[in-house]
Amino acid sequence: MRASYVMPPLNTDEQYKFKVLTEATGGKLTNNQASKLLHISVRQLQRLKKEVLQHGVLAVVHKLKGKPGNHSIEKEVKSNILTTIKQTYPDFKPSFAAEKLKENHGLIVNPETLRLWMSEEGLWKPHQQRKVNYHAWRERKDSFGELEQFDGSYHHWFEGRLLDESGNPKEVCLLASIDDATGKITHAKFDFNEGVVAVFNFWMEYVLALGKPLAIYLDRFSTYKINHKSAVDNAELMTQFQAVMKLLDIQVINANSPQAKGRIERLFGTLQDRLVKELRLSNTSSIAEGNLFLKEFIPKFNAKFSVIPALDENIHRQLTQREKRNLKSIFSIKSQRKINQDFTIQFKNHFYQLEEVQPTTIRPKERVVVEEHLNGTIHFSFREHYLKCFILPEKPEKIFRQPAILTNHPLNYKPPPNHPWRRYKNPLPKG
Repeated sequence: MRASYVMPPLNTDEQYKFKVLTEATGGKLTNNQASKLLHISVRQLQRLKKEVLQHGVLAVVHKLKGKPGNHSIEKEVKSNILTTIKQTYPDFKPSFAAEKLKENHGLIVNPETLRLWMSEEGLWKPHQQRKVNYHAWRERKDSFGELEQFDGSYHHWFEGRLLDESGNPKEVCLLASIDDATGKITHAKFDFNEGVVAVFNFWMEYVLALGKPLAIYLDRFSTYKINHKSAVDNAELMTQFQAVMKLLDIQVINANSPQAKGRIERLFGTLQDRLVKELRLSNTSSIAEGNLFLKEFIPKFNAKFSVIPALDENIHRQLTQREKRNLKSIFSIKSQRKINQDFTIQFKNHFYQLEEVQPTTIRPKERVVVEEHLNGTIHFSFREHYLKCFILPEKPEKIFRQPAILTNHPLNYKPPPNHPWRRYKNPLPKG
């Protein structure tokens, strides 16, 4: 009731408004003059004059001043929300905290309201806008699979739950690709590093699941590009990764700056906040568990942050039957070695003895291709044939000189001395 209402202090605007209305009520100002001073209509002024005569200064005070708003949240609910945040989500950003409150506790609060509450409690400090250097904006690609941005991010993804040999928190690498047209995470995988084996495992899983994208946009890390000065003069020099992508007919584009592949850079910024906390909530503490968790996390993330592409089509190309058969060979680390005189091949401090019967003829000093498959096995390839061999327990002492190891093909048959072909003599022509 107005009779029991305690009038709060008037601010400057309310004092001025009450003064003008009092003068208009007392006849010192005309209705026209007073309405212009208060920037209101004459009709509204007349209504306010009646309010002043009935209720005095309360006529210029908002009815909810000093009272909770009609849509305000009860103090008990606010206190419960802030207590939950302090106990479970102390380092969460307001928007992410609001999501987890709704998802895990059934507490619904607007992220902006939560931002104000967290600022009051010292749980959130607003950041000042940084000065941003100008970079030309590039329009998204039109179709899913037209361009994949790819990179690796070293971070304490498992915080203190994954330790190295010295007992210190261990950094691991998150390899991830994001589609340029849709903004979807197409694949993500935790590994120990961003080396050739880890990257090959990533892209083998990718092409088996989704097919071959038209192009991959990545940085100039040594796994992806030869950065030696000689590579400037010799465009034929390629890394293992570039050679594989050439075999699969996937274009590799190397960015000149982090801003050029800004979509994957921003993705890692988001994941270093959200994914780290999600892994903490699920108590995930190893790379194997993390990769299982990603299978559940990625669809939810894509549902929230992906966009609709300009063209609703998927232009990933499926692997051919030949590519599927040779996929282990394609995604292998290749190098060359020479066959020794005793038909051994030395590779990484081991000697491999070639067997006597081979699918193709081989000779000493021939150069073979060594394939290190991702499962750790070693294979020797020569003229598109895999050679049969076994590993020797130690370095061979004797060198056996032999002109060649022949195949057991019928064309390599050697006739005996009594063979009719050997007894046949071609008579010399007369003349």
